[in-house]
Amino acid sequence: MWNIEAVTGYHPISTFWDDFSIADAFGLDAIKDTYERASKEWKHDYKMITELVMVLNHRCWLHYEQGRMEISKLYADLYYELHGWCLDNLKGKEFEYYYDTTD
Repeated sequence: MWNIEAVTGYHPISTFWDDFSIADAFGLDAIKDTYERASKEWKHDYKMITELVMVLNHRCWLHYEQGRMEISKLYADLYYELHGWCLDNLKGKEFEYYYDTTD
């Protein structure tokens, strides 16, 4: 369970946390596939892509704390890739939402 709402007050709008929980059980290729599908499908929706970035970041730290370094590194790499995309492509109110929500 993703406790983001209890910690920050942010209310999730997607199933990304659960999607990646399932992918984790199947390994690195499943995580990459889930990321590719989600990022491709949702890049046009700034709120969804923002949540995807948050999920990647939180899963990176979750796996790090559990000593799963290979999975943590993959999540970190995916996070930085998508975070960079957001910084380069979100503009105006979309960027403000991204910045305010992820800050």
